[in-house]
Amino acid sequence: MIRLSLLQFRAQAATAAAALAAFAILLAATGPHLASLYAASGISGCQPASCQHLASSFLQQLYAAGTYWVLYLLGVMLILLTPAVIGMFWGAPLIARELETGTSALAWNQSVTRTRWLAVKLTTGGLAAVAATEGLSLMQAWWAAPIGRAVGYGGGGTNLAMGRFSSLVFATHGITPLGYAAFGFALGVTAGALTRRTVPAMAVTLAIFAAVQIAMPLWIRPNLFPARHTVIPVTSLDSISLQQQGGLNGSRFNLGALDLPGQPGAWILSSGAVNAAGQATSTAPAACTAASIQNASPAFFDCLASHGIREAISYQPASRYWAFQWTETAIYLALALTLTGYCFRLLNRRLS
Repeated sequence: MIRLSLLQFRAQAATAAAALAAFAILLAATGPHLASLYAASGISGCQPASCQHLASSFLQQLYAAGTYWVLYLLGVMLILLTPAVIGMFWGAPLIARELETGTSALAWNQSVTRTRWLAVKLTTGGLAAVAATEGLSLMQAWWAAPIGRAVGYGGGGTNLAMGRFSSLVFATHGITPLGYAAFGFALGVTAGALTRRTVPAMAVTLAIFAAVQIAMPLWIRPNLFPARHTVIPVTSLDSISLQQQGGLNGSRFNLGALDLPGQPGAWILSSGAVNAAGQATSTAPAACTAASIQNASPAFFDCLASHGIREAISYQPASRYWAFQWTETAIYLALALTLTGYCFRLLNRRLS
């Protein structure tokens, strides 16, 4: 049964192997030059006062070149899409094709029981899905290591400056791709068993997988662990957007922290200005001059600070990165196991 499953899976395996080989060749051809650019940037032996500037210059150099930004984005998108593609083209046809073509009457009435048939199919396809997705992730992590180190030193100013907690980086590095691949494959198999048609099962798989992948970073991931809260002076903020409404007394502002002093790599969940009483505010005091507001000058920040306005921040510390990785991966694996169990039950009790 295992040999038969491997033979039936050879087309998918060949496609996956070709994609992995092409991706590996592309990264291997450009990775050494990327590493040499990092070595030449002087970041490795930098002094603390100059590390951020050197890191930002390195990222801006890569972004200006164009090639590395395109490759980085290509790798991220490939890893993000692979679990969905696996669910659609590997998982969805697994049961649906047997039912749609009528071969289930032959395949499920031999000496091999339905339970064993499904167990072997799920094991073969599931392990291949996990291996392919994590293989892509590991190659991308090796290639993008210089970029990650530069971001860790505080480099910014480009689209390459994404921290480990950013939605794209978190979902394509570490061990989470394992969970996504297992879930995508199990979801496709379940959709096929329920719809009994391959194309509708593929559509259902894509829709549900996309919905879950959107819900996870927006609503679930930020609440996996209780957030920490702190208040910092507005003078240490990295960004500010200002809106003039109704003259000086009506001047409104929005403050946003990009990082947290003393917490490098922290995930900023939310931030906003509060007054001396701890209440949220967005109206500039009348004493803060219009000129300083328009120019976002240091005088404006000093004026806000003198009136007791500070920045309240909710965040997740960088030390929780692997806790988030393991927890999210466990959630997806639990969903995959639940769907797998449901498939066994459905195959044995309802399908004929």
